Amino acid sequence: MLGGTGAFDLVAIGEAMAVMSPAPGVRLAEAGALTLGTAGAEANVARTVARLGARVAWVGALGSDPLGDRIVADLRASGVDVSYVVRDDSAPTGLYLKDTDHNRATSMYYYRRNSAASKMDAALLRGLPRRRVLHLTGVTAAISDAGLQLTRAALLGQHEGLVSFDVNHRPALWQGRDAAPVLAELANAADLVFVGLDEARSLWGTDTLESIRQLLPRPETVVVKDGEIGATAHLTGRGAQFEPAPPVDVLEPVGAGDAFAAGYLHALILGKPERERLRCGHAAAGRALVSTDDVGSDVVGGRA
Repeated sequence: MLGGTGAFDLVAIGEAMAVMSPAPGVRLAEAGALTLGTAGAEANVARTVARLGARVAWVGALGSDPLGDRIVADLRASGVDVSYVVRDDSAPTGLYLKDTDHNRATSMYYYRRNSAASKMDAALLRGLPRRRVLHLTGVTAAISDAGLQLTRAALLGQHEGLVSFDVNHRPALWQGRDAAPVLAELANAADLVFVGLDEARSLWGTDTLESIRQLLPRPETVVVKDGEIGATAHLTGRGAQFEPAPPVDVLEPVGAGDAFAAGYLHALILGKPERERLRCGHAAAGRALVSTDDVGSDVVGGRA
């Protein structure tokens, strides 16, 4: 198993949002009712890893409002420790809406400007709990200058255990800023990096495993995901290992990348070999792909 005796197996720092969705196949403009849930890249990872049986804490900021109450309740119900969550009286909890057309294509509409999460900064790192794995993503770095300060401080500062970073490039969030060098800098400060092949191509112009690894030489492991094809882990000094993705009848792709990271991280925490980590990542992603819930709905028995 992964070394260390921290209080938590995994601590995830970042954004959580409320999400409202119509029934599958129903347009948002035509819906008579919406389902309320919890989303956000880091929160998705925290919930999934906790459901798989690990000791997990989520660190972030929410408004002192009913949506923040709902997110705290959802995280707690998934087994996530929420004692490090900051509640902000001066800013709301972020929200996004899903819109599914009749061809089952999903669009998202985000309402996070001036949210409590957008105001998070490096002060959030004070009193960070002990952990074996610290997980962050490029989303928090993109939502505000303060979020970038927080992410950079978490990755570049002194830390214990393994540091995991999912590039999670969201072009709309960068609003004309050049994300490429920033996300490369942040990824190179981590021990473990997750990035999609198509994501790396659009962000950095790197379209092979070798070119991605040349750009990111410092992490011990770089996991490159190639959609329905599979995923490859490139390990420093140990070459590359590829694991094909099992076929899945996709209902909705939202949250699958977060689920993959969560499945992989849970297997890593358990000390599983590299190929098994990739398999567990695919299994968790598969559960998300066949569900309209960002974290999937059938994680049982503490198994990935």
